Amino acid sequence: MELLSVNIPSWSDMGNWIPEAVLCAGFLAALLGDLVTRGRKPAVPFGISVFALITSGAYAVARLGDPGLGAGFPIMGDLVVVDGLAAYFRILFIFAGLATVLFAWTSEEIMGPRRENKGEFYALTVLMTVGMMVMAESRDILMLFLSMEAVGLVSYVMAGYMRTSLRSTEASLKYVIFGSVSSAIMLYGLSLLYGMTGAMDFAGIRNALMTEPVNAFGLLVVTVLIISGMSYKIAAVPFHYWCPDIYEGAPTPVSALFSVGPKAAGFALMIRFFYTTFAAGPDAVASVSILNEINWPLLMAAISAVTMTFGNLVALRQTNVKRLLAYSSIAHVGYILMGFVLLTEAGLASILFYLLVYTLMNLGAFFFVVAINNHLKSEELADYVGLGFRAPWAGAMMVVFLASLTGIPPFAGFIGKFYLFAAVLDKQWFWLVIVAGLNSVVGLYYYFKVVKAMWLTRPAEGADTSPLKLHWLQYTVLAVLAIPTLALGLYWGQFKDLADQAIVAMTVGF
Repeated sequence: MELLSVNIPSWSDMGNWIPEAVLCAGFLAALLGDLVTRGRKPAVPFGISVFALITSGAYAVARLGDPGLGAGFPIMGDLVVVDGLAAYFRILFIFAGLATVLFAWTSEEIMGPRRENKGEFYALTVLMTVGMMVMAESRDILMLFLSMEAVGLVSYVMAGYMRTSLRSTEASLKYVIFGSVSSAIMLYGLSLLYGMTGAMDFAGIRNALMTEPVNAFGLLVVTVLIISGMSYKIAAVPFHYWCPDIYEGAPTPVSALFSVGPKAAGFALMIRFFYTTFAAGPDAVASVSILNEINWPLLMAAISAVTMTFGNLVALRQTNVKRLLAYSSIAHVGYILMGFVLLTEAGLASILFYLLVYTLMNLGAFFFVVAINNHLKSEELADYVGLGFRAPWAGAMMVVFLASLTGIPPFAGFIGKFYLFAAVLDKQWFWLVIVAGLNSVVGLYYYFKVVKAMWLTRPAEGADTSPLKLHWLQYTVLAVLAIPTLALGLYWGQFKDLADQAIVAMTVGF
């Protein structure tokens, strides 16, 4: 009966959905531009995509100070909401999409002379950006599933973008298979949850859980099924199998976007769904009882510890830099999941801040691989020997990204980990912090294997040591990522406050 009382969307909703509307129009215009030019002028869809992303981002930034974000703007028939959390992730996704579009323009894997349908890549990047934004705004299980599938379908196409490459088509096929299975598992969990509560919106699900007797075992099964589907999106163990193969097979700019965009969108969806249904609201005692019934803290702590440990240990053995970064991204998912252990506002705010930092440093590391791959046609660590002296400025920025990923002060990664660790320590989960600390030491070893190869290992006799000339746009984007990666390790207050305000704004009204 609930479906009969859905609020019908109105045109007034679009006033709060302008960034998404601009990107939707940009996607259609980029496709049309590529069609009109018959794919011979990729600069047309590239320019349209850049314009749409910049315009959308400028409006999203301008709306950050809107006091109405505190209570949120329910739109699209209450299926999505634009609030502080959505506004925060809007900017994050647009930034990641814009950086990917700009760097892809210089990538041989995307713009090489033998590549087909070059313009479609930029349109797909814009479309994925819209999908990720809707994931962060969803507050109904119908829109939750549709937005995840929208991002997934675009991801499958982008993973197999180099359709003449066996490695790329294999990556796309694996992505489709794993994605279909995980979606089915999550959909089954969502259907059981609807059957238990009779509600589709997150707030209605919470009210049903608070007011009606619920079978604890049934709720645990539902929670595990839904977490399984979402864990696939963020590549948490044991749903990580797709990650290394897809990252290695997909074009490196696509791997860079996958490593931050869909992951951050998955975390945004998890924050809104699980916090709203389990922990939000004035009745703190009832929230604790729900979490204890399904043993949520131990469940999330176990997933976090296993994910970070597995990712770091397997990364130790990698000799391919893309696969190393893929397993590294799995390890960082484990760190981020620490903020979910007790669903506290401090923990969730630390997740938001870490995702900002992670976007900067991980995009930078992957983009460095893109720039080097243009010249070496290789991602093997053995071919990175002496690279720091052949491309010193880019090599120096790569050191910044790797040191930040490790969590060494004074880089931004250290501050991000500090807040995650502090949120867990505040609730006295000491063993989890110890595990995370030991894993950070492991990360130091394999990240600095790359630094050692680039700067401290002598090239073999007769090896090519000529300087590498990178595109000016590559230097620009790398600098835009490296400077804040260093600056946020020294001046992070305003951005941490922004993350805090986003979580507080999300909780208003519960």
